[in-house]
Amino acid sequence: MKGRHRPAGSSGGALKLGAAAVAVLVVLAGSWYAFNKYSKPACGNAAKLSIGASADISPALKLQAAEWAEQAKDNGNCVDIEVFDEDPADVAAALAGKADKSLTGVGQANGKTRIPDVWVADSSLWLQRIRAVNPDSVKAGAHSVALSPVVLAMPEPAATKFGWPQKNITYADLIASLAANQGTKIGITEPSRDATGLAGLLTLASVAKQAGGGNATQATQVATTALRALAAGRSSVRSDLIQKFPRGSDQQAISTSLTVAPLSEQAIIQYNGQQPPVRIAAIYAEPAAPPLDYPYVVLSADKASMADELLKSLQTQDFRDKLGAIGLRGADGAPGKGFQTPANAPGALAAAAPQLPDAGTVETLLQQWQAITLPARMLAVLDVSGSMLEPVPTAGNATRMQVTLEAARKGMALFDDSWSLGVWTFSTLLDGQKDYKQLVPIGPLVSQRAQLVQALGGITPKKNGDTGLYDTILAAYKAVQSGYESGRINSIIVMTDGENDDPAGGLKLEELIAQLKAVADPAKPIQIILIGIGDKVGEAAMRQITDAVGGGTFVAQDPSKIGDIFLQAISLRGQIAQKK
Repeated sequence: MKGRHRPAGSSGGALKLGAAAVAVLVVLAGSWYAFNKYSKPACGNAAKLSIGASADISPALKLQAAEWAEQAKDNGNCVDIEVFDEDPADVAAALAGKADKSLTGVGQANGKTRIPDVWVADSSLWLQRIRAVNPDSVKAGAHSVALSPVVLAMPEPAATKFGWPQKNITYADLIASLAANQGTKIGITEPSRDATGLAGLLTLASVAKQAGGGNATQATQVATTALRALAAGRSSVRSDLIQKFPRGSDQQAISTSLTVAPLSEQAIIQYNGQQPPVRIAAIYAEPAAPPLDYPYVVLSADKASMADELLKSLQTQDFRDKLGAIGLRGADGAPGKGFQTPANAPGALAAAAPQLPDAGTVETLLQQWQAITLPARMLAVLDVSGSMLEPVPTAGNATRMQVTLEAARKGMALFDDSWSLGVWTFSTLLDGQKDYKQLVPIGPLVSQRAQLVQALGGITPKKNGDTGLYDTILAAYKAVQSGYESGRINSIIVMTDGENDDPAGGLKLEELIAQLKAVADPAKPIQIILIGIGDKVGEAAMRQITDAVGGGTFVAQDPSKIGDIFLQAISLRGQIAQKK
C-alpha cells in the first residue's frame, strides 16, 4: 500500500511554526502580566489608617489588615494600614489626659503612647472607665471583634481538689476556701491596669459581699479577706503572674506555687500549648466574669469611612479562623478553625453583650484596691472640736464625729499589716498648751491594730473646743518627717469640719505655708491630705496649703459621704503630684 508523498522537510517547518507561536504566546502572556501588575495604582498617596491594638489580638489584626489592603489595591484603592501593639492602659490614660483627667491607678500615659485612628482595646471596661472622666472621648456603639472569657486558672492537680472536672466550681467555693485559710494561693494582675485582673476583681468582690448571709459586718470581713489575699498575690503584668504557676509536677512545687488566678481563656490555651510540666485548667466559674470583648473604636472621625469598611472584614469567617489560631473566639463566642478548646469549655458562648457594672461601682472598687495595695506610713489627725457634735440628718442624726470615726474604722480594716499608722486628735488646748494630742504613735499595724481600734473607740469631741488647725498641721508634718521611711508613701491625713480658729493666736496661713516650705525636704516628700467635712470648711485656704507643699484637698459637703471621700483620698495618694 502506497502512502501519500510528503515533501521533504515539511515536518520540521511545522515544528518551527509551532515553536514561534508558543514564543509569541509567552511574550504576550508576559506582557499582560506586566501590564496587569504595573497598571495597578502606584499608591504613592495611599490613604493611611493606624490601629492601636492589645497585643492579645494584634497578630490576627495584622494579617487581616494586610489582606484587606491588598484586596483594596486590586480594586483600585490604595490604603496603608499600620497595626501596632499598644497597652490599653496607656491609650486610656492618654484619652483621659486630653480632658486633664486621670484613671485610678493608671496615672499618666507612657511618653511614647500614640492615640491611633482606630483603637482595639481588650475590654469594654476601658471604654466605660474613660467615659466616666471624659464623656466625649469615646463614642458609644463600639463593635466587638473577638471574645475571650475570663476564667479561673488552676493547675490541674489543684483543680481536682476542688472537684474539677466533675464539679462546676464557683467563685463562692473560692471565697470559702480563702475564708477558711485552706492554703489557697490566689493571684491577680494589677486590676487598675489590666482588664483581666479587673474583671476577676469585680466578680470576686461582688460574690464576697454576698457571703455574709445578710450580716453586713460579716460580709465586710469576708470581702476584706478576699481583697487582702488578692493584694498579696498580685503581679504587675500577666507574664509575671503566669510564672507563679508550678514549674514542676512534684508535690512540693505544686503546694508552694500559685493555686488560682483570673485569666483569659486565650492565656490558658497559649500556656498549655507550650507543653508545661503541669497543665492549667480553665474553670468557667459562676457567676461569669465580664469577658474580654475587644471593642473596635474609631477615634479619628475623618477616617471613619475606611475604618468601617475594614470592620466588615473583621466580621467574616476568614477572620474568625485567624482568631482561632491564636486562641481567641469570634465576637459571637463561636470558635474558628484551629481553636484549641480547653477541657470542659463550652463550644460556643452567648453572643449577648457583656453585662458590665456601672462606672461608679468600678471606681469605688478600684479606690478600695488602691487603698489596700499602696505601701504607706500615715498619721491620721482627727478634729474633735465642739462642732463635731453636730448631728448629720442624712446619716440618721449621727454626729459628725460618729460618721468620721466610722469612716476611719472602715478604712483601717482595709489596710493590711504592712501599713504603719498613728492617730492624733486636735482642737484647742488638748495637751497642756498644745492644740493636738497623740493617741497612738505611728507604728506597724501588725503590732498595734488593736490599740488603734481601742483609741478610735474612745474619741469624744471637746464640747467647747475650737479648731487649732494650722499649728496641728505643722506639728504633724514634722512628726512624720522625723521618722520618714523610704519606699513608702509618707503622708498626713487631716479630717476637719471647720476653718482654723484658735483664740490663743497660733500660726496664720501665710506663716504655716512658709514654715512648711522651710522644713520640707525634696528627698523625703510628705503628702498632706486635707478632708473637709460639711459646708463650713475653709476649702480655699486648705487648697493653698496642699498646693504649696504637695498633697490634695477633698471636701464632703454632705458629712454622711465622708466614708467615700476618705476612700477616694487614700486611693489617690500615689497620683497626687509632689510639689517641690
